[in-house]
Parts: sequence; C-alpha cells; structure tokens
Amino acid sequence: MKVAGDWLDHPGTQALIAALGTAGHRALFVGGCVRNAVLGLPVLDTDLATDATPEIVTNIAEKAGFHAIPTGFDHGTVTVVVEGRPHEVTTFRQDVETDGRRAVVAFSTSIKEDAARRDFTMNALYADAEGRVIDPLGGLVDTLARRVRFVGDAELRIREDYLRILRFFRFHACYGDPDAGLDADGLAACAAFSAGLDTISRERIGAEMRKLLGAADPAPSVAAMAQAGILARVLPGADHRALAPLVHLERDIAPRWLRRLAVLGGTEVETALRLSRAEARDLVALRSAIGGMDSPAALGWRSGADVGTDAVLARAAVLGTPPTKDWQSEVARGAAATFPVTAADLMPNFQGEALGARLKALEATWLAGGLRQARAELLES
Repeated sequence: MKVAGDWLDHPGTQALIAALGTAGHRALFVGGCVRNAVLGLPVLDTDLATDATPEIVTNIAEKAGFHAIPTGFDHGTVTVVVEGRPHEVTTFRQDVETDGRRAVVAFSTSIKEDAARRDFTMNALYADAEGRVIDPLGGLVDTLARRVRFVGDAELRIREDYLRILRFFRFHACYGDPDAGLDADGLAACAAFSAGLDTISRERIGAEMRKLLGAADPAPSVAAMAQAGILARVLPGADHRALAPLVHLERDIAPRWLRRLAVLGGTEVETALRLSRAEARDLVALRSAIGGMDSPAALGWRSGADVGTDAVLARAAVLGTPPTKDWQSEVARGAAATFPVTAADLMPNFQGEALGARLKALEATWLAGGLRQARAELLES
C-alpha cells in the first residue's frame, strides 16, 4: 500500500530525507502521519524515524543548512526545521528499563525493535519517501479495520506506561470502529492494571482526558471506562449516562471537551484533571446552569455565547429534555444584550446596600422578562 499527500511531498521534508539518505542513513515516516494517511484523515505532524543517532542527525541537518533543535536528545529526538516546517526525527529505539511512567531507552538500528516498543499497532506503521507503507508488526490490517490493538502483550505495554490505559480509550474514540467495540484483550488489561493510573501525574491524565472528551463521539469509550472501573479512578463520582445524549444534541455544533466534562460530574474535578483557573471557572458556571432555571437568553447574558451554548446543551442532556427550537438565537441575543440600568440611574434615591439591592432586583425583573424591558420601563417598575 502507498500513502500520499502534501505532507509527504513537501520539498523540505523530502530534502531532509535525502540528506540523511546521502549520508548512508535510513529515514522513514512513522506514527500518526502514516496512520492518518491510511485512514484518510488530515495529517497534522510529520515525524521521522531513522537509524542515525541524534548527534549524526544534528550534524547532517546543520551541514544541509537546516535548523536542528535538541528537543529530546537523551531519548533520541531532534526537531529539524526545514523551510519553516518542523520534523521530529527520532532514532530507532528499544526500551531497556521502564517504571510505568517513563522509559530508559537504547538506540537501535532495527525497525522491528523500534516498532515493538510502540503502544498500538496502528502507530507502528512506517512509510518511505515514496509513500510505500512498511508494516513490521501487522498494524496495517488493524488500521484499515479501525481496530485499536496493543503491540504484542497488552499487559506489558501498559506496565511500561500506565497512561496508555487512557490512550487506549482515546484512540478508540478517535480512530476505532464504533460498531466493533473495543479490543477485548486490551480492555481486560486496562481494567486489570487500572491502579497504575494512580502513579501518573494529574497533568498527564488531564491532558489525555481533554483529548478523549474532544473526540467526535467519546461516549462509547467513556462508557467502557466506567464499566471497567477506570472512569471512577480518574474522575471519582463521575456518571457517564448523560454523555451520549449530549453528543446527540450537539449535532452540527463543534464539540467542546469542557461541555462534555460538565455532564460527567464528579468530585474535585479541578484537582483531578489540573484545570486552569479559566477552565475551573467555566466548569462551575456550567454546573450551576445545569441545576438552574435561567433561560437560554439569560445564560448567554451571564456567561457569553460559548459557555451559554454549553450550558443549554449540558442541561438538556442531564435533564433529558430537549431545548427550545430557538435556543441558539436566544443565547446569541443574550450574549449581545446589555442590562439597561446603571447605578447612576438610581442615585441619589438609593445609596450603599440599598442601591446594590435595587440593581439586583431590577436585573432579576429584566431577566424574568426575557431581557426585553427598556430602561424606562424598568425604572418605573
């Protein structure tokens, strides 16, 4: 099989491969770029694997006039920038020691050894400069079937890095066949070694959950996580049942991972996933809206169009009641609205606490009236 695309034919990329080849070294496309090309998905990053060591890659790149950055030198990775395009060039490797979080690697000249240390068979695909796919482990069949399967022994792959448990579910959500379900051996191994996730930093878990919840439809994967006891480990108290209805309600609306997180619930989510202050603030607003009675327009006014949209959809999913037909235009109207009364309008008749209370009462009246009352009408009320 051959793959093709601008990512493969880019002059800078081909020049880099040619420079390594002229020096007697093999350079192959690897991982996500090959996987996505096989699946007909956009290729976002161009990664290369080579039998050249990082020092040799750096020397060859600099002699060719390219910019080499030692982004992960000890682990074999050099970022080579050619014509403005970055390429992660990594030496063939094998793991010599792992602790469930990170690996000590030894450089290799064997593509099979390099493939054997990868997480999933669909990530162990390589391609040469002409796009011919090289498949040392049978990953092409899995990829074409959209089957996410661990390389070799699933338990060993997981024990090398317990974050692979979450990656397994994320990859199924992004690349798997939704009708086929998750690989049974992989799922069983993830459940058996889920305690290993306790050794992974909250930052890494949060980053992986963001990617999972940002997939087109993460509901089947999250449901499988819940059944395997993994969701409760990373998000204690979470309930996945409103996620599938939310995805259905979203239809043509762009997915937002925080919206999906809001309907999952859970305790101490901000800490569990290391949310930023802005993310934590928006999550609090969404959770408040789910349990509140604000109209779509009021939600748009309080939180803006994006969070207002999230709030309407999340509440509908959790409560099991569809939103009104005009909810999107109402959220937009609310987001653009301005409360027409100011403190100056009420002074000097109201001062201090009385002024604040009067403004709050008029605001409640305005919201209850659908954000339609004008300044004069409110002042007369």
